[in-house]
Amino acid sequence: MPIYEFYCPDCHVIFNFLSRAVNTSGRPDCPKCGGRNLRREVSAFATTGKAKEGGEDADLPIDDARMERAVEALAADAEKAGEDDPRQAAELMRKFSSMTGVRFGKGMEEAMSRMASGEDPDRIEEEMGDLLSEDEEPFILPESGAGRGGRASAGGRPPRRDKTLYEM
Repeated sequence: MPIYEFYCPDCHVIFNFLSRAVNTSGRPDCPKCGGRNLRREVSAFATTGKAKEGGEDADLPIDDARMERAVEALAADAEKAGEDDPRQAAELMRKFSSMTGVRFGKGMEEAMSRMASGEDPDRIEEEMGDLLSEDEEPFILPESGAGRGGRASAGGRPPRRDKTLYEM
């Protein structure tokens, strides 16, 4: 049973919805304000299936087919990369960004630059850990403004996450 994330721009909140079956087109109403303009979010740890006919899911700012091609193309490079070489890891991430249009936030960009110069990733995480996990979105989706999906409020704050699991 999949769990889908939806963002309500009126409430500036991300909600989780449980679906009894795969449902790529359903769109629930906002559980808080009842609004009907929720936008499907990209889960950082989930993968999408085959792209819809036409090559793009209109609800997402990412072309599924393009993302799939990038992951396949980089898989061979990732297998060859040395586990202990931060330069190669940074290069792979930059290639991924170039192929998909996903950009890095300011903190992530700094960490990438430090890795590209050969600095130890553990040291980078130790020094920047709080900066990388606070308010800034580490990844910026294509055709978006500030943060993931361009959702930053007027105050620049990321959306709140409602921890309740709602039925879709």
